[in-house]
Amino acid sequence: MPSSALAATAVAAVLALTATACGPEEDNAGGTPSASAGQSDGKVTLPDDLKNRLKEHGIDPDKWRDGEWKNWDKDKWLREAKDFVNPIIEDLWDPDRMRDADKPPENPVDNDISGDDGVTDPTPAPVRAAGVATPYHDNAPESGKLLFDGPKGSMVCSATVVKDPANPGKSNMVWTAGHCVHAGKEGGWYRNIAFVPAYNNDGLSLAQLETAPKEKIAPYGVWWGQWAQTSEQWIEQGAATGGQGAPYDFAVLHVTPEKGAGGKSLEETVGSALPVEFNAPAVPKIAGMTATGYPAAPPYDGQKLLQCKDKPGRLSVFREQPTMYRIGCTMTGGSSGGGWVAAGQDGKPALVSNTSIGPVTAGWLAGPRLGKEAEGIYRAVSEKYAGR
Repeated sequence: MPSSALAATAVAAVLALTATACGPEEDNAGGTPSASAGQSDGKVTLPDDLKNRLKEHGIDPDKWRDGEWKNWDKDKWLREAKDFVNPIIEDLWDPDRMRDADKPPENPVDNDISGDDGVTDPTPAPVRAAGVATPYHDNAPESGKLLFDGPKGSMVCSATVVKDPANPGKSNMVWTAGHCVHAGKEGGWYRNIAFVPAYNNDGLSLAQLETAPKEKIAPYGVWWGQWAQTSEQWIEQGAATGGQGAPYDFAVLHVTPEKGAGGKSLEETVGSALPVEFNAPAVPKIAGMTATGYPAAPPYDGQKLLQCKDKPGRLSVFREQPTMYRIGCTMTGGSSGGGWVAAGQDGKPALVSNTSIGPVTAGWLAGPRLGKEAEGIYRAVSEKYAGR
């Protein structure tokens, strides 16, 4: 198992498709392709070094645009940290494309904080997901939808604005699941990764969104991933089904606005960012956790922000790996990557996990415990953009 130093330098990339937790019983909370994804008219100029890296992978730099994923195969994934490429394609994520992006792929697991490897508590009773009161920004200002492209089309996950230790009050950092940015051991980084805070802020129906202007769908703009890091464990072990890599299924993005934000950071734009707790209290001491996300698999359509609150239990997917948090929840694929909030060591609300896996039939969700590997990634991204 890699050291925290290795995990800290782990990785980087283009955003991945969201997936629901899956296995024999579990499946990653993830996504499926959008049937309406089309060719973009965006013009992108890539630096020569990026062009050369794309050519090394058999990809024509001049064809790097929406639709290029149609030519992907298992030998053309951009997999390593040095392969990070996610140029802004202005207006690529138009209202139709944002609305039609589908639920994502699947997910993984890692490091145990409390030393209870191999422990699994009884399966929790399902907790019916409840809609967040609108406008979403007033009640969950840090939450949003993550959009990205994979070989099979446009996908969605959920994500959360988190604080940046190197830039207090001016964070451009977003927390999500590893499987929402990288396909794991059989693939590489996803493309055209973008974050939309307070997506569909007024909770409009799918029919209403078909004629809604972009400002209604993305009231705080579209923020593109400049950089992404996930764990080495997810890259080496992660799979779409079976829960492989799920204990390490977390990722951090650094984002930038597509069309400028008047010089404001993401945190300043949305007015909030959550602290991240890497030493959360033991499960018996946690009164409740709240998971938030945009579930896109039936019976949901990916357009509404929902939440589940439950007292967590423990789930051990593989005895030799760390246990995960588990709560009762009916959210489905598309909720992957969404933040789990609980009281931290100081008693104040903090992000303590993210949605990673859940059963094919829904009913519960599981998320990784955030320990030294997660903290290493978080601090590496923060330090990379310190003072910027």
